[in-house]
Amino acid sequence: MKETAFTQIHRRLNGKMVEFAGFAMPVQYSGITEEHQRVRTTVGVFDVSHMGEVEIHGKDALAFVQRITINDAARLTEGRVQYSAMCYDDGGVVDDLLVYHMGTRYMLVINAANTAKDIAWMKSQSAGDMQIVDVSDATSLPAVQGPRSLDTLNKLTPLNLESLQYYHFVRGAIAGTTAVISRTGYTGELGFEIYVESDRATGELLWEAIMEAGKPFGIGPTGLGARDTLRLEMGFCLYGHDIDQTTNPIEAGLGWITKVDKGSFIGRDPIVAMLQSGSRRKLVGFVSPDRLVPRQGYPIVGGGKQVGAVTSGTFSPSLQQSIGMGYVETASAKPGISLGVRVRDKEVPVSVVSLPFLKK
Repeated sequence: MKETAFTQIHRRLNGKMVEFAGFAMPVQYSGITEEHQRVRTTVGVFDVSHMGEVEIHGKDALAFVQRITINDAARLTEGRVQYSAMCYDDGGVVDDLLVYHMGTRYMLVINAANTAKDIAWMKSQSAGDMQIVDVSDATSLPAVQGPRSLDTLNKLTPLNLESLQYYHFVRGAIAGTTAVISRTGYTGELGFEIYVESDRATGELLWEAIMEAGKPFGIGPTGLGARDTLRLEMGFCLYGHDIDQTTNPIEAGLGWITKVDKGSFIGRDPIVAMLQSGSRRKLVGFVSPDRLVPRQGYPIVGGGKQVGAVTSGTFSPSLQQSIGMGYVETASAKPGISLGVRVRDKEVPVSVVSLPFLKK
């Protein structure tokens, strides 16, 4: 398994290590619930260095990004970030991603499990004066998330992070190393991502500096388990669960990032067709008074028949109830509708709710 610049730190902290996307990654340290609540109330640190980073260089870089993504990258100016997705010709999702306007190039941040597949697909679509450069292995990425994340990082950098707007980034020094610091987040809380050169010695010094700066606020390391419960409370999609190659962005609730008026892009025609005809299913959120956790693939039933299936589920530490997302027939997708989820030999009552589950 691959290791990140912080792997030895995770092991020293007795992180429970698992294989994820080919990397040895910590799923938890002190416990998912404790780590989750720390991020909601104060500040936690994630290692998300396993994510993929791909730079697009050349005169035709923007044209290429416009063609392979569904959002309008032409609206970006240097220092801004955009949430987007890439689609196949049939409208199915290749991956969801972030697009960074870096001035002379663009950086695409893609899901760890999809890195090889995404890059191969990008290369198959390349045209014109542009180059695709995989910088994933050369990039480390700690993420500092939570209400006290700004107070923590302000001790380590002269950069004015307080004025950094959502989905923007700055470049500069932090804890003695040069970094790109962005504010996108995957938790619903104030937070920052720190892109630095992947070097173990530099990475460990940065990690320790962050932990020391956050000590007065009760900072702690946070694993992939809490990252999942935090994102699910916010209703954020996870590739391989809530979106995949069988999913059209419209039925997944991603119409807000789908800019069909920008011109031609891969997958546009089937997306426009679904916008015009309407989708037969929709991704919804649901809650249950039962503590049984709905898992991916569990049937969703209504009116005596199966109307859909669960894509993600957990017991919410913040809300103290079971929550989940899944695709259901459009007629069953309205908030307030009562349905059921078959959990093993039991049918658990659920109610459709509007997303996000946790209103911020």
